[in-house]
Amino acid sequence: MSFLRPLSAGSLLLGTLLLSACTSSMSVTAPTATAPASRGAAETVPVPGVAAYVDNYAALQKEGTAGVALLSGFAQLWKPGATWDTGTVLNSAVLDASLNYSVKVTQERTEAQEIAAYYDDRQNQTYSVQSGLGPLTDAYRSGARAATSIKPYASYGSFAAFRAATSAAKEDDTNTSNAGGDVTSADLGDTVKLVGTVRSLSTSPAKAFYLYPRPWRQSTSVIVAPSLLLARSSTPATDGGFPSGHTNGAYLAALALAYAVPERFQELLTRASDLGQDRILAGMHSTVDVMGARLMATAHAAAILNDPANAAIKANGYAQAQKYLQARTGSTADTFFAAAHSAPLSSDPYADPATNRATYLARMTYGLPRVGASGQTAAVPKGAEVLLETRLPYLDAAQRRAVLKTTALDSGYPILDDAEGWGRLNLVAAADGYGALSGDVRVTMDAGKGGFNALDRWRNDISGTGQLVKLGSGQLRLSGANTYSGGTWVQAGTLAGDSAGAFGRGDVYVGGGTLLSDVTGEASIAGNYGQVSGAVLDLRLEGAQDSLKIGGDAVVGGTLSVTFAQKPAAGTLVTVIRARSVQGRFDRVTVNGANAEVTYVTGGVQVRVGQ
Repeated sequence: MSFLRPLSAGSLLLGTLLLSACTSSMSVTAPTATAPASRGAAETVPVPGVAAYVDNYAALQKEGTAGVALLSGFAQLWKPGATWDTGTVLNSAVLDASLNYSVKVTQERTEAQEIAAYYDDRQNQTYSVQSGLGPLTDAYRSGARAATSIKPYASYGSFAAFRAATSAAKEDDTNTSNAGGDVTSADLGDTVKLVGTVRSLSTSPAKAFYLYPRPWRQSTSVIVAPSLLLARSSTPATDGGFPSGHTNGAYLAALALAYAVPERFQELLTRASDLGQDRILAGMHSTVDVMGARLMATAHAAAILNDPANAAIKANGYAQAQKYLQARTGSTADTFFAAAHSAPLSSDPYADPATNRATYLARMTYGLPRVGASGQTAAVPKGAEVLLETRLPYLDAAQRRAVLKTTALDSGYPILDDAEGWGRLNLVAAADGYGALSGDVRVTMDAGKGGFNALDRWRNDISGTGQLVKLGSGQLRLSGANTYSGGTWVQAGTLAGDSAGAFGRGDVYVGGGTLLSDVTGEASIAGNYGQVSGAVLDLRLEGAQDSLKIGGDAVVGGTLSVTFAQKPAAGTLVTVIRARSVQGRFDRVTVNGANAEVTYVTGGVQVRVGQ
């Protein structure tokens, strides 16, 4: 694909030189750039041809088989017996690896890890995951009237005192509300109601069916945290380990809060993942228990949010959380994301997106041996797209399904290859947009709606043969090592590249709006580049050594805006664009906001820095 209309061998760089047959006068035809060819319709991800949990969840809950059906993959690993201690291991490689992980982490557990595990055991899980709201936590808890009766660690004065007290008496949280607040009188009552509605699935029926023992009952090498010894059950027949009830509750609450406060979507899910890890560190659960709970909660949260009977509950819960928390932080729809990420890593353990992604992905599988083939196409369950409804509001349901497919976990891991596809959904990755493009992916963002509609960031490494088409007044920023090959077409708004390879391996055409490159070092466009009058190329460069490298030919027009973070000395001639050839002229060129002199040379564009 080329943006350049063919030029004859003798043509000039700036256009075709035409000699009139009836006069000796010459006229110059300006070069034109053409839009990239369509890659066809964007991918539509089908609904799996099996009974959908979102359609049948109420009946399954009534029967007490909801968790059993969702977690049928566990039957490949374990066959329950008539009693809790007569089950049969069917896959020793997986279950031994799971148990050995518990042995290792409980024997190496630090004081800080024991403290965290204690509070995630004794506090209500909804209260625990609220800390995933980071700098919004205190405001949310105030508005929700959320509280815990568990004594704060600081009140003990020392770890020894904490150990002594918790070893002498078991402490129970008097706040037993799964909603994690006051539905009737709290300022965030509607949001609390949303959380309570989503958190409505118990793991007890699945535990009773699978009768899989807790790790400390399987091996004396698993060391239960001393502060939690009194929390152990003395009735193993009714105290199964699979799936983890605490982890299920944490994910249900986190998914509900993430719907209401999508500005902290990934952080809340990582907090739920932390709680699951704490169940393992406590010695109370194994990796398979935690993995099953995540799958189960994901499906149930989607079912609740899809149910038309809950439409008003989810809408009111989201609207109230946004209005209340923006007011408490003095922010607007456009500045709320910044307010939600205003705390440093020292006070917000979820402040690093890369760490959240890596941590969450690792705990999806815990590195357990595969039981099936890798590389199988991911299925996307019916209704799963609702989980991204507020996080990616500018995408339609079909597009959100494509996001879920292209960011899904690889296949073959134990428990997670369920028929519908719940186990492979990587929601933390999905919150960062597409993982691959197929066909023409048209992204329309209306900045007037605020929030993610006005500005969003896709951090995934985007592959595929598709084309990205940016429409609407909002701004989309790309920061992955992208390799999609179908080209990039900016029609309106702003498409920003925050990494050297943000725009993939195809051609880039700016037919309207702004293409922004904000990279330290050399940014690149792998193919040809075209820009028409009225469009803007906005280059944010660190210094004179930086530039935009175009692998093919460039046809330019419109505005070139160059901003140096470290402005070179006045009079310096800087090459800001490098290309195989450059045709056309920019209508206007500015450097750090002032009009600038521009020079077009073979293979590039230079600007002279003014005073």
